Amino acid sequence: MPAPVLSVKNLTVEFSIQSGTVPVIEDLSFDLEAGKTLSMVGESGCGKSMTALAIMGLIPSPPGHIASGSMILAGEDLVQASDSRLREIRGNEISMVFQEPMTSLNPVYTIGEQIGETLRRHQGLTRQQARKEAIKLLDAVRIPLAKQRVKDYPHQLSGGMRQRVMIAIALACQPKILLADEPTTALDVTVQAEIFDLMQELRKEKETAIILITHDMGSVAEMAERVIVMYAGRKIEEGMVDDILVRPGHPYTRGLIACVPHLQENVSSDRPFLKEVPGMVPPLSHFGFEGCIFAPRCEDSVDQCWQKKPEISLLVDGHNAACWNLDGTQKYADA
Repeated sequence: MPAPVLSVKNLTVEFSIQSGTVPVIEDLSFDLEAGKTLSMVGESGCGKSMTALAIMGLIPSPPGHIASGSMILAGEDLVQASDSRLREIRGNEISMVFQEPMTSLNPVYTIGEQIGETLRRHQGLTRQQARKEAIKLLDAVRIPLAKQRVKDYPHQLSGGMRQRVMIAIALACQPKILLADEPTTALDVTVQAEIFDLMQELRKEKETAIILITHDMGSVAEMAERVIVMYAGRKIEEGMVDDILVRPGHPYTRGLIACVPHLQENVSSDRPFLKEVPGMVPPLSHFGFEGCIFAPRCEDSVDQCWQKKPEISLLVDGHNAACWNLDGTQKYADA
């Protein structure tokens, strides 16, 4: 097996709030391979975006800090890296496509200037050289009339084109890792499909590893090889996409999958509405709860769920989940 391009081990991120210190990311571990896509799924507030910010070295401090763990990139621990070293890594070796491009792009600079800034900072290009590269990048992300568009400001572009500009900026220095935080939010389904196709092509051509952050299980099925399901800052399930979508082990994962509508289903009196996961993600003050953090929303919870945190248990090779009600491999035998 090739060495992972990024190895995260026992990462814990804490925030200071009025009631004390709470873990917004708790003991998270995973490996990311070159040329592969790992998806992190869960509801808003489950810790997906905070994980990406931790990898980028952008945890807001105060109130947050990395309390423990490591993030190894090419033999270097990003947790121990200095601020100046992290500035060299960001945009060069690791890049991020943020959730809302209109708030991520600077409204007073042209898109050519904003793409060029990354190239001048990390590649040492002149302004003229950076402009030429910016045009090539706009062509690469399928923005028509790139020579004209390079002079446009963000407000002159559609939402889909702004997101393509964000991808162009992220890929300007051919990073090893691309973090995509809800990259198709607020885009129509046609543009969403185009953005995903673009990311897939770039991944295959450049061998870029992708971490796709989403709450949409349909996007997971289309884009990823492996999936991590997050809930309240904890990893509660991990495995290959096919295993998790066909045979989910954790009740929260089953709930997320059940929420996805299917065109083949007929609305009947037995199921007049889509299913939903009852309740909501707990507030930050409840993170770090000693028992299973999902117990208040789980229909299958037992006394043990409220008393002790479940550890990650193996279902089958490469697929594991954290739940006291797992049946181990027998669950698969009966499926």
